[in-house]
Amino acid sequence: MPKRVLIGRVKSDKMNKTRVVEIPRTVKHPKYGKYYRDRTTCYVHDENNESNEGDTVQIVEAAPTSKKKRWQLVKVIEKSNAVDVVAMRAARKQKEIERQEMEGGKPAEVAVATAPAVTEEATAPEAPAPAPETTEQPTE
Repeated sequence: MPKRVLIGRVKSDKMNKTRVVEIPRTVKHPKYGKYYRDRTTCYVHDENNESNEGDTVQIVEAAPTSKKKRWQLVKVIEKSNAVDVVAMRAARKQKEIERQEMEGGKPAEVAVATAPAVTEEATAPEAPAPAPETTEQPTE
């Protein structure tokens, strides 16, 4: 029996040498006949940690590697182009600190943006504005 080959998207890459891959599919409801979207989640062995979250990968059925792992990574079809905003901010902050140290100055304290303090004036509901007076003109 040939091994099944599937294409899916990496949902999680938090484990070492293991990826959680989600394979979307459409299924026809047995009674009502309407098609709906469903997904299959597979645990995939990625020996070299090649794939990352969001990548599109090709996987193949394999002998069980662990309790849940039954698939092997064949290749990464498309790399994800998602941007990690937190990592970018941390890198920018580190670069700013290094620049300030090179200028001979002491690194400035990083100001943390906080919400303004809530006062009673700010929480009191405003009185509704009076309706503008209208002068009625007779219609002919």
